[in-house]
Amino acid sequence: MTAPRLTPKRLAAAAAVLAVAVWALCPSPYSKVKNLNSRGANIIAFGDSLTAGYGAAAGEDYPSALSKMIGVPIVNAGVSGDTSEMALARLDADVLARQPRMVIVGLGGNDFLQSVPIASTEASLRQVVRRAQGAGAMVVLLGFRFPSITVSYEKMYARVAGDEACLLIPDLLDGILSNPALKSDEVHPNGRGYQLMAERVAGPCRKLIRKADAAR
Repeated sequence: MTAPRLTPKRLAAAAAVLAVAVWALCPSPYSKVKNLNSRGANIIAFGDSLTAGYGAAAGEDYPSALSKMIGVPIVNAGVSGDTSEMALARLDADVLARQPRMVIVGLGGNDFLQSVPIASTEASLRQVVRRAQGAGAMVVLLGFRFPSITVSYEKMYARVAGDEACLLIPDLLDGILSNPALKSDEVHPNGRGYQLMAERVAGPCRKLIRKADAAR
């Protein structure tokens, strides 16, 4: 008996079956997030000027836009100028005291601008994540790409997210700071830029909330 001829149609069908099998075997990134069954009450955006909304009008920051998109109130705990270490110092008052259910962490830009060693940035980020999780919150980590030829911030964010069981949204500023129509200055978006940031965060946050609601 001769084997059936592998036509393009049969190859496409086999590839589709293989893709479904691989998808079924790979767990969803949302199912890996720690504290899916969190009993916290609030979603808190914790970060620096990119969270505070520097360069945009009041109400045009990404947490405000995100809140409208997903239909859930979001506390904006962004402080312009914060490094990761500085943000860690105010974590108790600005996040842990507010019954967090989900904490969206956006830090690292000022570390890069101030030439903070990336190892120090990573250590502070890990402490932010771990302490938020210790308070029972899920953590969403925003990743950024900075123009360094010696270190990879992208790999650092991915490493922290993987090790600490939080959800990573990578390269959040992709195409924003290279587009003058989306910037207020060299390092900050304008209202349109923050709107695009919110759109990129909204989908993953909706999925995580649905997954978490099912786990309660």
